[in-house]
Amino acid sequence: MQNYILVLLLFITTINAQQRNDTLTNVSIDTLRSSPNTSKSQFGYKQLIIPGMLIGYGFVGLNNKWIQSADKEVRNGFKNNTHTSIDQFTLYVPAATVYALNAIGVKGKHNFKDRTVIFASATLISNITVKYLKSATHVTRPNGLVDNSFPSGHTTAAFVGAEFLWQEYKDVSIWYGVGGFTVAGATGVMRLINDRHWVSDIIAGAGIGILSTKAAYWLHPFVNRILFGREEKKILQCFYHFIMETKPGGVL
Repeated sequence: MQNYILVLLLFITTINAQQRNDTLTNVSIDTLRSSPNTSKSQFGYKQLIIPGMLIGYGFVGLNNKWIQSADKEVRNGFKNNTHTSIDQFTLYVPAATVYALNAIGVKGKHNFKDRTVIFASATLISNITVKYLKSATHVTRPNGLVDNSFPSGHTTAAFVGAEFLWQEYKDVSIWYGVGGFTVAGATGVMRLINDRHWVSDIIAGAGIGILSTKAAYWLHPFVNRILFGREEKKILQCFYHFIMETKPGGVL
């Protein structure tokens, strides 16, 4: 039992280490209008390694007897523990921290509009993925009540927020990201304590959450153009005409 707990803690530590090794970018100023390159996270295949491994482990566990046996052993060690409802709140903490930090003046990478679009995109991607996998895999929860265990939705949401916090504040301090991933990992552990998920559900959920947020950052320039491209162009045109009409010699 202790060995499997160590493996779980190692996986959380590995995620933190991977985030610290990501390429750092300059912190952007929180302005009313975003710059043309609103997302400064560029796609890189190396960024797929950690979430890919986590998701892959979860999928292998669907049919691997050794992983299923390990899941059951961990579950047996936790099932007599006192359940907690804290996980119903901690899944929101990493994402909420982004907005809290901005509210007290600690600026992140993006302004309010852009970071909200990114977070909404990540949440949409992860929710669709989780909902589809739950309906497609029909894995029974440890408590035997329902067959939608894989992957863990709570863990996915927590890691969406943790990756969001990391991306927004890694240039300010890596400890924001470390704290976010620690809370997300703790959320996963609490899902085990509450007998709601297997370890493989938790690990897969972490990978899906991280990858969903990375995808949201990669797709943000495209999404931003679709949502606001014409609006921003119109605003700039109006501003230009206003300047031309009010400059010396122009018509007021």
